[in-house]
Amino acid sequence: MKHRQIGILSVGHLVTDINQGALPALLPFFIVAYDLSYAAAAGIVFAANMTSSIVQPLFGHAADRFSKPWLLSVGLLAAGMGLALSGIFKSYHWIIFLAIVSGIGIAAYHPEAARLVNFAAGSKKGTAMSFFGVGGTIGFAIGPLLATAALIQWGLKGTLILIVPVSIMALIMASQFSAFESLEEGRNRDRSAPDAENFKDNWGAFSRLTFTIIGRSIIFYGLNTFIPIYWINGLDQSKAAGAMALSIFAGSGILGNLLGGSLADRLGQKNVMLLGYLGLTIFLPIFIFAENVQLATLLLIPIGLMLYGTYSPSIILGQNYLPNRVGLSSGITLGVAVAIGGGAAPIIGKLADLYGIWFSLASIAFLPILFCTIVLSLPNPQKAQ
Repeated sequence: MKHRQIGILSVGHLVTDINQGALPALLPFFIVAYDLSYAAAAGIVFAANMTSSIVQPLFGHAADRFSKPWLLSVGLLAAGMGLALSGIFKSYHWIIFLAIVSGIGIAAYHPEAARLVNFAAGSKKGTAMSFFGVGGTIGFAIGPLLATAALIQWGLKGTLILIVPVSIMALIMASQFSAFESLEEGRNRDRSAPDAENFKDNWGAFSRLTFTIIGRSIIFYGLNTFIPIYWINGLDQSKAAGAMALSIFAGSGILGNLLGGSLADRLGQKNVMLLGYLGLTIFLPIFIFAENVQLATLLLIPIGLMLYGTYSPSIILGQNYLPNRVGLSSGITLGVAVAIGGGAAPIIGKLADLYGIWFSLASIAFLPILFCTIVLSLPNPQKAQ
């Protein structure tokens, strides 16, 4: 495993996702400054996220055909500069445009970086991908803090602070272009060796896997959105307690991501995914029916561990099912599948409006049973045809 390249790509993921995390934190400032409606403000996030999700597989497909490491630096700069300039232009249409530019930059970085992590990982693909995933999670958490602090201090022009991390990281990334090209050359040599395995793409297995990733995303967005609300309205706790519950869930998730990647290298990606969904099949229903806040809080730990623990194995498994299209696989599993799952959050919210917050969470609590069945049907990567 090439630790230096994986470390740089993971930090690059952190810096890229600072911008994803920062955008929602900018909305309250835009609403006040430009008298935007909530719908108009939400449209900014929608424009960035949908553009990123749609374009990401296209960048992945392009990376598979014409790998260009310089796209990493370009993606970083676009992701940061788009949002950085959004506080300077005073037109709503310009803000939408710049949010789209940021989304395209994010889409350019993810699949190229994920495929290079795969190439640099050697036999430790799960561990390497878990580091990459944790980088993004940390960046997503830092983004709101950085953006809010900057705008409180300097007003809307404080968005310019977002240029700094992407510029530094783009330069660091540029210094590694030759190393990244060597990873590509090594991959090509391995695939052209006389005794190399006959690489075939298994679209059937990949499609079933993608369905489980969409489902994982539904569960994640459902919990991430409604845990604080459930704590306040369902368990009669304070707003601070709701925020703390969400932090416990996210903190457990970081540990789960690292643990899932490491276990995948030892037990296999499919087995770790099955273990995670089996655990969720047990703990999610108990969580939903828990009336004791202490028990509910305690249950957030195994739920976070097991939900996030499936992240790295699922990405690596997707790359293994499409060995000739590692970039495209990464674009779908990191972008489209997650976005489709996230699109279920408003539906879960509508269920909460109609039937209560408990019913909305109960609607996702039994999904892992279905995912266990699907994972059991998946072939092992070396048997993918």
